[in-house]
Amino acid sequence: MVKLFLTDVDGCLTDGGMYYTAEGDVMKRFCVYDGMGMVCLQQAGIPCGILTSENSAIVKARAEKLKLQYLYLGVGSKVNPNCLTKLQAAQEICAQLGISLSEVCFVGDDINDLELLSSVGYPCCPPNARPEVLSIQGIKVLHTPGGQGAIREICDEILLEMVH
Repeated sequence: MVKLFLTDVDGCLTDGGMYYTAEGDVMKRFCVYDGMGMVCLQQAGIPCGILTSENSAIVKARAEKLKLQYLYLGVGSKVNPNCLTKLQAAQEICAQLGISLSEVCFVGDDINDLELLSSVGYPCCPPNARPEVLSIQGIKVLHTPGGQGAIREICDEILLEMVH
């Protein structure tokens, strides 16, 4: 049973696009269905969090709006090799909760997610994930693309499993 839900941002909570204004401001598009999925998981007692290599005020604002218990910005960054890996961040959260990685669902889509996806009990990815991710043994490939309800799809499945 899933006791912790974690996700990457770009390509999972978003479509992976980076939107820039004429002034150079970055924008991201989030799917409200994904947010409601995580809210429903939290209401059912499953803590949720975001692990991203970005250090983005946009992601921080989204996590705060959803009242996510865990937000790790700048983890698994190839730019900063001194930061925590996504696996180390997940292990830190698991230690706080007294659970194991086998009880974690993680949704990732790119090469910086490979280590954690290969370590959790419930690895998932959107169908638009990188080929290296799609080839992970036992990964659940979701039907819905990232940024268009992929997170909601797996949240709904987890919630359905809880009642059966």
